[in-house]
Amino acid sequence: MKRPIILVAVMLAMFASAVEATIVSTAMPSIANDLGSFSQYSWVFSAYLLTSTVTVLLYGKLSDLFGRKLIFTIGMSLFLLGSLLCGMAESMTALIVFRFIQGIGAGAVMPITTTIIGDIYSPEERAKIQGYLSSVWGISAVAGPAIGGVLVATIGWEYVFWVNIPLGLLSLAGICLFLKEPENTKTPSVDYKGTAMLMLTIGLAVYLLVEGGLAFPWVSVQTAVIIAAIALFGVLFFAAEKRAVDPVVSIEVWKNPTILFANLVSFVTGMILIGISSYLPSYVTGVMEQPAIIAGFTLTTMSIGWPIASVVAGKLLLTIGNFKTSFVGCCFLLLGTVMFVFMTSELGPGWAAASSFSVGVGMGLTTTAFIVSIQAAVSHQQRGAATASNVFMRNLGSTFGVAILGGILNNSLIRYFADSGETLDSVNGLLTADGRIEMGTDRLLYLQEGLSAAVQNIYIITAIAAVVALLLVFGLPKKKEVGTHGN
Repeated sequence: MKRPIILVAVMLAMFASAVEATIVSTAMPSIANDLGSFSQYSWVFSAYLLTSTVTVLLYGKLSDLFGRKLIFTIGMSLFLLGSLLCGMAESMTALIVFRFIQGIGAGAVMPITTTIIGDIYSPEERAKIQGYLSSVWGISAVAGPAIGGVLVATIGWEYVFWVNIPLGLLSLAGICLFLKEPENTKTPSVDYKGTAMLMLTIGLAVYLLVEGGLAFPWVSVQTAVIIAAIALFGVLFFAAEKRAVDPVVSIEVWKNPTILFANLVSFVTGMILIGISSYLPSYVTGVMEQPAIIAGFTLTTMSIGWPIASVVAGKLLLTIGNFKTSFVGCCFLLLGTVMFVFMTSELGPGWAAASSFSVGVGMGLTTTAFIVSIQAAVSHQQRGAATASNVFMRNLGSTFGVAILGGILNNSLIRYFADSGETLDSVNGLLTADGRIEMGTDRLLYLQEGLSAAVQNIYIITAIAAVVALLLVFGLPKKKEVGTHGN
């Protein structure tokens, strides 16, 4: 087995998957201007995050049953198909549908690639290697907006989806040709019912959060029906898990305090990450009146802090342990989010960049610490499901985060525009230089003040989330050693 080649293939796959979650951020002004419908803005993010989140646990379980290579091949193939179709979309509705397909495939990439590293490297090597992987994930996740800005400014928004196709194909070739797996003698028992109930529960919850107050009133028959359906499918999910021979969500795995609290913190940090990466470019472009490349730069600094902290985290885990490493990471997250709360257009993109850097350091420390400690806490037979549980919770946090924060943004703007005759689609004009030029000064300032206030509400929520994450860290075991439950 050629581990260096497999490591490169894994890094390429992680880059392609993670960058796609955020690369559309700085492309969205151009996409919204071209395809229209700013009111569906959140769904371009939610569609990808929703499907990639709800399939993560299933893919993790399937990789334990049928092998990493087969499931990775299926997932990457769907991801590449969705990427191709997204670039060909001619309407916002079509783009959202294709993002669903793309997300279904992406759900396999992150947990399986991380698990492959856990399989082929010893516990002593994992802290260092997972630090590298966290760096790649961090760089790709937050450099996406910068890459998107460059592509939009040069060759067009379609290429924010097509740029990952060659990377995905190279990754697929590396895994298929060089990964050798032991023969799996375990009899497959897939919890399809539990998976279906989980997908329906989360899907309806996200739909309610995104469309509530827009497509239908919060106090309405539609809302009551959706809440009742969420409760019903939730109950059916837990009932299915109790009866399943091999449940998609292992209760035993979640009883481990390292896994439980690492996953809870990951849920919260997922909300923070998506809140910043999704809406900062719109603020920098529409309120600060900066070009897409500068908007992307304000997030690129996060990709500088993230890999530096990830590498440092690998060393800190061996010296001060999981708890202290995670605690320091959450302190940086709190610092960065509080800085965003106090951000104004007068402070300029430099303040936004410094805030992003602090958040990047926090994400680098926490993500590396959690993956290494979780994989060390379980056996090889549980590693795929345990790793997937952490990826699932971070993605779930991002999914609910973009839904909740998108709802807050839209409802804030609707209230602000209540007596003016402006609509959500009026914001489209702020997102391009030509659109701002066509506006009168009074209207421009009015719309900018509305967008600024709405985004400010989002950053207040992310700061509160950072406080919650810091408190949850105290649930992690305080012992210094990471643990080595086996190879």
